[in-house]
Amino acid sequence: MRRTAAPGQKRGGESLPALHGPSPYRALERTLSADCGACCGLCCVALYFAAGEGFPADKPAGKPCEFLTPKDRCAVHDSLYARGLHGCAAYDCFGAGQYVAREVYGGCGWRDPEADAGVLFGAFLTAQRLHQMLWYLVEAAALKPAAPLRAEVDARAVELLELRRLPAPELAALDAVPCRQRVNGLLRRVWEEVRRAAGGRPDARGGTDFAGKDLRGAELAGRDFGMALLIAADLRGCRLYGTNLIGADLRGADLRDADLRECVFLAQGQLGAARGNGGTLLPERLARPAGWER
Repeated sequence: MRRTAAPGQKRGGESLPALHGPSPYRALERTLSADCGACCGLCCVALYFAAGEGFPADKPAGKPCEFLTPKDRCAVHDSLYARGLHGCAAYDCFGAGQYVAREVYGGCGWRDPEADAGVLFGAFLTAQRLHQMLWYLVEAAALKPAAPLRAEVDARAVELLELRRLPAPELAALDAVPCRQRVNGLLRRVWEEVRRAAGGRPDARGGTDFAGKDLRGAELAGRDFGMALLIAADLRGCRLYGTNLIGADLRGADLRDADLRECVFLAQGQLGAARGNGGTLLPERLARPAGWER
């Protein structure tokens, strides 16, 4: 789904400029989208599942999901929404699964006798954290208001790319917290540049719990919903111009006919947890979830 011309958006009689420019990291961006067919079911084994969070059943980390086939494919992948498996639909490894399976372990799967499954799972979990940070940095590099911070964004991206090249045992043992703290601080500064360009107020946050709230008609330009609870929130028809959605919980949020083209730091998994339709306008880098209304 490609972003249509953002300057056509209006606020009152005012034409709004595009916040996103062309991505300088197209090749890298393609590696940050999950390709389940090129993985060996790592998320279906390495992760802890809780049935109450939209997964098939409670299971400990390291145990295969009941729906994982002997060929490491999900037997119910095409019916996740119908089965109410919203946790599965929302999960996004940001391409870490195929990266670890192909690049770190050279095509070796967790079932192979020569593989150390514990190290493989640890490398996958660390790579997922690194890829998630890279996902946000790739968007930050394309945000026009954050152009003054581009050199810092590039430096952090190079740092993450170097870390993900570590051998599997070192990658599995890596403490990614210091790196995450540096990236989070930078992304916060990027967001502040976007907020100013979008006309948001410095105090535009106004809380973090919007679960079940009717936000239709609210002025959301430059609004900070970072890490906010938007569970089952009603955002139908809203224009989220320059709205920060990093880490926001969108489970069950109603995005029908909403304009998300120029929101910032929205990830594919968040869309997978929300409700939308054919009228929902999406950023260029995101795909319309299969379970949405047409």
